[in-house]
Amino acid sequence: QVQLVESGGGLVHTGESLRLSCTISGSTFDAMNWYRQAQGKERMYVAGFNSDGETSYADSVKGRFTISRDTVKNTLSLQMDNLKPEDTAVYYCHAPPTATSWPLDYWGQGTQVTVSS
Repeated sequence: QVQLVESGGGLVHTGESLRLSCTISGSTFDAMNWYRQAQGKERMYVAGFNSDGETSYADSVKGRFTISRDTVKNTLSLQMDNLKPEDTAVYYCHAPPTATSWPLDYWGQGTQVTVSS
């Protein structure tokens, strides 16, 4: 059974940093993503690895967020620096469908990040 469990959220002030982690169990994935959903808004892409290991970021977080992974521990991380109030959201770890899981994808339960001004 595949499980994605996020941790590391919390309440910080503008300009501070947080590091989110996602622990993956039950499978390994070449492509992994972080999404976020602010209250009353749609879930939005934040950052991710594609199947070639290349990273991409939403324009709103470029230069402030860094995605990384530990293939030995099977974890995905998101280092968030210079946080802004508009970064406040629930952050989700996501594994897109694979050849064996198609069409299923996987989501964690989310971790709340709140940035106060």
